[in-house]
Amino acid sequence: MEDFTHFNDQGRARMVNVGEKAPTHRTAAAGARVLVNRTTFSLIRSGGMKKGDVLAAAQIAGIMGAKRTWELIPMCHPVQVNGIDLTLTLDEERCSVEIRAEVSCDGRTGVEMEALTAASTAALTVYDMCKAVQRDIVITDIRLLEKAGGVHGNFQREEEGK
Repeated sequence: MEDFTHFNDQGRARMVNVGEKAPTHRTAAAGARVLVNRTTFSLIRSGGMKKGDVLAAAQIAGIMGAKRTWELIPMCHPVQVNGIDLTLTLDEERCSVEIRAEVSCDGRTGVEMEALTAASTAALTVYDMCKAVQRDIVITDIRLLEKAGGVHGNFQREEEGK
């Protein structure tokens, strides 16, 4: 259990004390993919969804998700983020919405969970905006792409075929 910092000596959940850590600049990027059919893809691209602009709604939802991560994930600390940026692109070949969320802060803990929550929330919003025309949408490949800063150093995922 020593490797798991979110457990106390009795093996029960705890929030890690980061009070003694020095604030450092930290960044993280996460991704997600939403697979849709050709009809749904065309409606997203043309702006023809009855609920409105799918990509704009997902982008705002992703930002909101990152800001509220600490309220959703029990052991996450409230993080004063410096910035949150989401990029949503349409991949014609895959018939997908590709999501990349980038988060930065100057703090005592990283922003990986904020980036992952942003990507996930954006993907869920794409689903919500499109579910009236397609029920079998697949949300997949939610993953940390990269992180920098902190005690554990940097991480860079090697994407396979994107």
